[in-house]
Amino acid sequence: MFFWFIATSILVIHYVFTDPQFDYRMLIVGAIVPILGDVVGGWMSPLNSVTIAVGLLAIVMITTIGRRQTRRFLLGLPIGFLLHSVFGASWNTTEVFWWPFAGIDVGGIEGFVFQRGIWSLLLEAAGIYLTWWIAKKNDLTSPRQLRSWSRDGRLTFS
Repeated sequence: MFFWFIATSILVIHYVFTDPQFDYRMLIVGAIVPILGDVVGGWMSPLNSVTIAVGLLAIVMITTIGRRQTRRFLLGLPIGFLLHSVFGASWNTTEVFWWPFAGIDVGGIEGFVFQRGIWSLLLEAAGIYLTWWIAKKNDLTSPRQLRSWSRDGRLTFS
């Protein structure tokens, strides 16, 4: 699952924060990086842990003191990690969600992408549709608008 995490993260941020200045580029990166542990290793990686997401948030906040633009750009990364945990349901597995506090060995836990079977395909199909809808709503099919988005990361949903 790839598009499921992208679309759900974008939509949650858009409808919850309603911030027209939000940079969605790092949000997308943060939402899909935890997939690497699932796909490459075939197991729920510590990247799905709330500990990693909160630690990343602390690092972003501490290292960007006094640098508002950099903070604005990087803040989407830990938020994407957190939303990946929500929409990937890693909170449903104590060992993964609370890693390393609930134990450091997550090697035997199968990733939800593989556990869900047909549901993974249905969620990914929904994600593809929602990503297409987001692209159409933001006119990302236009090369000019796509270039603009690649520079500032803003989506208008107009």
